[in-house]
Amino acid sequence: MNTSPVVQMGLYLLALFLLAWPLGRYLTMVMDGSLSARFRCLGAIERGICRLIGTQPDEDMPWARYALAIVLFNFVGLLTVYALQHFQGRLPLNPAGMANVEAGSAFNTAVSFVTNTNWQGYAGEATMSYLTQMLALTVQNFLSAATGMAVVVALIRGFTRRSARGLGNAWLDIGRATSYVLLPLSILVASLLVSQGVIQNFDAYQNVKLTGPVTYQVARNDAVGKPIVDTTGKPVMDEITTDQQTIAMGPVASQEAIKMLGTNGGGFFNANSAHPFENPTGASNFLQMLSIFLIPAALCFMFGSMVGDMRQGVALIAAMTLIFIAMYSVVQWSEMHANPLLTQLGVEGTSGNMEGKETRFGITASSLFVTITTAASCGAVNAMHDSLLPLGGLIPTWLMQLGEVVFGGVGSGLYGMLIFAILAVFLAGLMIGRTPEYLGKKIESYEMKMVSIAILITPTLVLGGTAISVLAQGGLSSIFNPGVHGFSEVLYAFSSAANNNGSAFAGLNANTPFYNLALAVCMWLGRFVPIIAVLAIAGSLARKPRLAVSSGTMPTHGPLFVVLLVGSVIIVGALTYIPALALGPMVEHLQLFAR
Repeated sequence: MNTSPVVQMGLYLLALFLLAWPLGRYLTMVMDGSLSARFRCLGAIERGICRLIGTQPDEDMPWARYALAIVLFNFVGLLTVYALQHFQGRLPLNPAGMANVEAGSAFNTAVSFVTNTNWQGYAGEATMSYLTQMLALTVQNFLSAATGMAVVVALIRGFTRRSARGLGNAWLDIGRATSYVLLPLSILVASLLVSQGVIQNFDAYQNVKLTGPVTYQVARNDAVGKPIVDTTGKPVMDEITTDQQTIAMGPVASQEAIKMLGTNGGGFFNANSAHPFENPTGASNFLQMLSIFLIPAALCFMFGSMVGDMRQGVALIAAMTLIFIAMYSVVQWSEMHANPLLTQLGVEGTSGNMEGKETRFGITASSLFVTITTAASCGAVNAMHDSLLPLGGLIPTWLMQLGEVVFGGVGSGLYGMLIFAILAVFLAGLMIGRTPEYLGKKIESYEMKMVSIAILITPTLVLGGTAISVLAQGGLSSIFNPGVHGFSEVLYAFSSAANNNGSAFAGLNANTPFYNLALAVCMWLGRFVPIIAVLAIAGSLARKPRLAVSSGTMPTHGPLFVVLLVGSVIIVGALTYIPALALGPMVEHLQLFAR
């Protein structure tokens, strides 16, 4: 789309809000059970499925049981995804004859897709069979997104219920989110993507003859598929010459739709949404960007509807939008500058930094995609983030470090922003000397302890993991770019993993035993520690009576609260991460433009 940055962003936000508003109303009907009550056949199906799995539709789980159901459900998913990868060589729908996935990579990938991170230390078209892509990865794209929706609905019930012990039925919430929301939307988006040229087939990979021979290098692997390294820790490369090219096929559109709608981000192809079979046109690119924010934005309107005050949801989405616009502006400004290292070599720089970007999208659409995919916990890419200029790379890193609350992941973005909303009213209460309350519920010491855990777990994982990696030999040996950029790549990797984003600065070889384990631990803890803390807050709030609005109640739906909320997010993110960012992209910027 060859439009100005302001026009393209304006059109994007306009289309987003026009679609998110009615979808938010629909989500309310789905998650509060009114849709099932209106259509008796749906209610009958729900009751039958609940009996089959040993639960009742009206079961009201206490927060601890709700959390246990969520964690166990996802743990079973982890085992399933691991098993399908580990035995894929013996399973059907494998026309390319893909071998079983190595144990460390399979474990990392299983954790990654279960936690909605979709970090990929492998090339999808060269590693996964069609069955694994569909039954393991795509299914988890649905279920991990449904998990996030279930958790945020449980938190909303904590605000709306009075003196209650339960938060609802986790199994029913996950089932409704999957069946009534994610599945129908994915069918629609997949159909639109196919109309734009995204492939959807079960054909064998196609071998075609090139117009001339090509020589390239590949890493040499040992008998079990692990890269062989030399005495310096660098991979040993083999030179290959060929006149043939293998073109990968597969059921791409069906995975691509939920990859975006579920803010998952894991691509069928290694190039992700930069690949023409995943994202062939400007229209498909716009549709994919729209799909990423669609459900997170709609959930804000659902929140307003479920708490009985739409202004509350609008305030949250206003705060998210303000941060998003500011961050996109910096990325766009940065990428409109040429890279001095390339201009010194005689490369034309008047069009900006086009390195790592697709010419069919250009700088504007690529910068918008970069901001959207890292504001949400999506991680899909239509350009190479490692090729961004230092300040252009700083923004997506920081967006992830803010906790993925700027629209964020499906469910996780909203409950993350609600955590900051609780923090904001607590800080306001300290300043005016009143007991803080939010939506009629007192915020007391227990809630603030859980808020602290939810906010601090990810910085602990990010900064701790980065520190260990730049000190340990297992971490250093994977860094191909020495100096500050190598540090930025490691910091980005742990920021992406702990905040469940999944994108990467591609110069880091993360498919090693060290990073497969370290990043998997960060992904699992970064996902489920906040979920447990959020559900603990929900359970505590649900047990409390709802206070009447008084003259001393702080309004949480106006411009003042929006500013306070934005300030809380930015200040926490700045105080926590600016020192680390100063060692990476900030120093790199000074080095690059001081030449």
